[in-house]
Amino acid sequence: MRIEAKLGFWLGGLALLVLILWLLSDVLMPFAAALAIAYLLDPVADRLEKVGLSRLGATLIILITFVLGVVLLMGILAPALGHQIADFIHELPGIAARLRDLITEQGSGFISRYVAPLAERFGIPLDGSQDALQGSVSDFTGEASKYAVGVLKGIWSGGRAVIGIVSLLVVTPVVAFYLLLDWDRMIAKVDSWVPLDQRETVRELASQIDTALSGFLRGQSLVCLFLATWYGLGLSLVGLNYGLLIGVASGALSFVPYVGSLTCLVVSVCVALVQGWPSLSLLGFVMAVIVSGQFLEGNILTPKLVGESIGLHPVWLMLALLAFGSLFGFTGLLIAVPISAAVGVLVRFAMRNYLASPLYLGSSERKQLAGGKTP
Repeated sequence: MRIEAKLGFWLGGLALLVLILWLLSDVLMPFAAALAIAYLLDPVADRLEKVGLSRLGATLIILITFVLGVVLLMGILAPALGHQIADFIHELPGIAARLRDLITEQGSGFISRYVAPLAERFGIPLDGSQDALQGSVSDFTGEASKYAVGVLKGIWSGGRAVIGIVSLLVVTPVVAFYLLLDWDRMIAKVDSWVPLDQRETVRELASQIDTALSGFLRGQSLVCLFLATWYGLGLSLVGLNYGLLIGVASGALSFVPYVGSLTCLVVSVCVALVQGWPSLSLLGFVMAVIVSGQFLEGNILTPKLVGESIGLHPVWLMLALLAFGSLFGFTGLLIAVPISAAVGVLVRFAMRNYLASPLYLGSSERKQLAGGKTP
């Protein structure tokens, strides 16, 4: 088969996969979660099989333990989180209004004391700057608070969100059970579909992708659990309102790189300013919790648990997050990093082949590499 035909075959398969993901993006969440759970727990099932359990018995033990752990955790956290969510939605407009007043008051004083003398020295007029600042801040905070309240109310009471939560709680365990039970057979069946003359290459690439994904998924899951515990307990202990909610939400969102830490920083600082003003002691304690958590994550947890398994530059990673989020919504954010890791393996393989191909080397270089002489 010519290289053009092979390339067309694999690109066509990739295009078909992307089309299916795009068409089914609204219903993929429980299935994507089930696939991730089955992938994470498959090594445990394999070890239990080596001990002597059947695949069915190992799957039942693992999933029952997993579900009971999740139910126990939610039973402990759900009452407190539900109360904080309801209070936060109710108080958010007041928090936004108070934050707006603080920004306009302190911003006006900052302009008068520091910006105005400097601008006057350079001959820049600042007439009406205070009114413009107040108008801009009022418009921004007003629109932001309305948007946030609308989103939170939609999550809290929207029928679509309720259906999504119910599907996650009901469909995900069932799908995860069948995927974990038939995991080895599914992998063998997919392997049997690979063209025979390309099977070894595909297996090598699949092994590299598995190494990248397993390192990220298992390591990042532990990082998220640690950050949710650290932020939730830390922010609650320093006395921040809604500290448990902010911490748990930020830890869960940390599965998407940069999103969790940024969410925790912005929301915590805003709440701390409104709650503690004019004293900045609460803000200092909150920053200590966030900075220490980020230090532990960036210097100890992520290098040890995740490492460089993704193999992607941060710029490309952010591009992937934006692209997948735009195409597939929140589900896209969850699958952006794993798919980007897989694509990274394929791109590196393609580049290695390109650098060794006649298209890159040219005829004279090929002769030299083969031991021949150029005419």
